[in-house]
Amino acid sequence: MGDEPFYIDQITNYISKHVLEEHEKDFNQTVLYGKDTSVDEIIAVAKRFPMMSEYQVVIVKEAQHIRNIEAIEAYAKQPLASTLLVINYKYKKLDKRKAAAKTIAKNALLFESQKLRDYQIPDWISKEVGNSGLTIDPKNAGLLAEFLGTDLNKIHNELQKLKLVLPKGEAITTEVIEKNIGISKDFNVFELQTALAKKDILKANRIAKYFEQNPKDNPFVVTISSLFNYFSKILQLHFSKNKNNDQVLAGELKVHPFFVKEYKMAARNYSPKKLIKIIGYLREYDLKSKGVNNISTTDGDLLKEMLYKILH
Repeated sequence: MGDEPFYIDQITNYISKHVLEEHEKDFNQTVLYGKDTSVDEIIAVAKRFPMMSEYQVVIVKEAQHIRNIEAIEAYAKQPLASTLLVINYKYKKLDKRKAAAKTIAKNALLFESQKLRDYQIPDWISKEVGNSGLTIDPKNAGLLAEFLGTDLNKIHNELQKLKLVLPKGEAITTEVIEKNIGISKDFNVFELQTALAKKDILKANRIAKYFEQNPKDNPFVVTISSLFNYFSKILQLHFSKNKNNDQVLAGELKVHPFFVKEYKMAARNYSPKKLIKIIGYLREYDLKSKGVNNISTTDGDLLKEMLYKILH
């Protein structure tokens, strides 16, 4: 159960593929769907004995659509040892204070699949890439996280594509990402942040122009959100007591140690007073992009205006 469907799907797919031999599945593997079934039907199927097999597998998908799912407690009190019952309860959680969750936790396995935070995604990508036999550096892991968001299924599918085109042990470089996933290696929000950190006005404006020409790939609301997180961390760095310990500082800022050097450079270029002004600009232009005090200015022009205020 839980908000993150990726792990629920991974566990279910593994059980579906590996518990029974192919010749056993016809009679001993059943898939039910929450919209089309009931707790009584699930229990009736779960209580059947396997045919010419040690186990039967019963998978209930989309169980969040079953209204009285907690009635499964009646079966959970005495589950059949030869049945492997897998219930996918996505985007919701059973109330752990109630009898059903307590009984399942006692007699079976209750797995809670939790959403990762934004700052955890790059490390997750690095581990997934490592598990697939490839390598990736922190910057490119961050680039993928920024572009693909927090949908782990989406990220996993994109990494699987890269696994098919790259030899084992190969590195996922910026060029590989650009060619196979479609992220520009030179014009992305990570490069914009670096340009702003360095106060590189020319590069920042080039990126802004590219964003204006490719609005679907670079939504203004996403750029605003990324810059807000970025400048908030720079402001936090100014008041940190751990400026001389990059490892501790990285944990405090919730970034990879690889990026601490850039954050320190940005902190030298932007005083706390200026950073507070910048956060004000981000709020102002977020509202303007939603039509507050703005009738006709495009997102592209809003971005250029905002960057001018940040850089001057």
